[in-house]
Amino acid sequence: MPIFDLDLLIGAAVALLAVFAARISSRLGLPALLLFLLVGMMLGPVGFGIQFNDAAMAHGLGFAALVLILAEGGLSTKWTSIKPALAVSSLLATVGVGVSIGLMAVFGHFVIGLPWNVAILLGAVTAPTDSAAVFSVLRGVPVPSRVRSVLEAESGLNDAPTVLVVIAMTAMIGGHQPHGGIPGLIGSVVYEWVGGILLGLAVGWVAVRITRRAILPSSGLYALAALSWGVLAYGLGVWIGVSGFAAVYVASVVVGNGDLPYRHATESFAEGVGWMAQIGLFVMLGLLADLDRLSWAEVIQGTVAGVFLTFVARTVSVIVCATPFRIPWRHQAFLSWAGLRGAVPIILATIPMAARIDEAQHVFDIVLVFVVVFTSLQGPTLPWVGRLLGLVDPDAAKDVDIEVAPLDQIDAVLLQVNVPEDSHLVGVTVRELRLPRNAFISLIIRSEESFVPRASTALSPGDELLLVTPERHRRQVQERLTEIGRGGRLARWHGLRITAEE
Repeated sequence: MPIFDLDLLIGAAVALLAVFAARISSRLGLPALLLFLLVGMMLGPVGFGIQFNDAAMAHGLGFAALVLILAEGGLSTKWTSIKPALAVSSLLATVGVGVSIGLMAVFGHFVIGLPWNVAILLGAVTAPTDSAAVFSVLRGVPVPSRVRSVLEAESGLNDAPTVLVVIAMTAMIGGHQPHGGIPGLIGSVVYEWVGGILLGLAVGWVAVRITRRAILPSSGLYALAALSWGVLAYGLGVWIGVSGFAAVYVASVVVGNGDLPYRHATESFAEGVGWMAQIGLFVMLGLLADLDRLSWAEVIQGTVAGVFLTFVARTVSVIVCATPFRIPWRHQAFLSWAGLRGAVPIILATIPMAARIDEAQHVFDIVLVFVVVFTSLQGPTLPWVGRLLGLVDPDAAKDVDIEVAPLDQIDAVLLQVNVPEDSHLVGVTVRELRLPRNAFISLIIRSEESFVPRASTALSPGDELLLVTPERHRRQVQERLTEIGRGGRLARWHGLRITAEE
């Protein structure tokens, strides 16, 4: 069998195994990344004997997967949700990262016995929260929007500075001192991080202007273009010497909130690509891990490091960054517990391995155990912690899904609206929607039947509405449907008003 065909066969089998492993993990309440790692380990030396020990390739592929994961997270992030939390998220992504690095460095030096430079490297590797874990886990926990937004924005922004610190520390351990010493290093990190954010804003602005004017023949092309703009921002960032990770996340947020057609299809496509990136990433890292190489000392060190970061370093960093904004203690407690780690620390641990730094293998083994312990401890308990703190609202109404398709010949759009079971749209009649003039519900699909509604027709759970409206009224229609979905037919009577971006 040709080698490339064999690779396709094995790749498809591994992907299917990982997909069903994700289903099992959701039933057991375990993070999917643990089972993906297990799949990789089963394929590796302890299982089928596949050998993979190329740290440089793992580093490159890991960065590529992280770019796609950040792009997916940015495309599905709503600007109006993260805007109020942007200040505290930025502080957590910078000052909070610094606090975590410092505390973990002290722990690594005095408890594990690592040299100071290696201990600081360990602190930098373990500091960032993981965007894939946060985006996938938090959206299944109905916590207050501000808490969710802080965690999502932080996870999207803190990868960039920590990557820069890890690269700089790896160079320092290798004998290459940064220009200007530690102050120069800090200045360089700030410059590249801010530069990446500005580049992402610029690329996102250009992307929205171009895509709005392009009438593409397929919804899939809009989705592909949206994802490609984020990857382009990353490449430009690396090329001009600023943070590509900051650029890809910010550009994707701008594109995802650019009022473009087929938003739902774009998010679904990006989510699928993100899942493929996660599966490939964790399976690869599982292959790179060699359980026979781990000593009991490394297992204990990784376990203790995970517990320490869970209860001490993360909590202190949240208190330092969130207290000035008068965030309630219950929110701070959840923010401390929900600082999920995942693939990012393991990817960062491949940087010193690729540079062949002494102690790099030791750090990688500790981080591997640390991530397993950390995610096993935090992921399954997040809903329980949210309920314990009184932050979970099980009766929160689910927002209506609205998909937009352009009808370029008549300057109108077709909205596809799905009515969730727990939406306040249920029971509201077509007349009570009070849609703008010339906006009509042309068809309702209910179960296996479709019909043209009357003004007295009441909406039912699971209804799919096909609504045609002039382009100039699209925002008004979306706002009205979202308001009623959250607050019922008397939403505006109670003072609830929604903008189209929310």
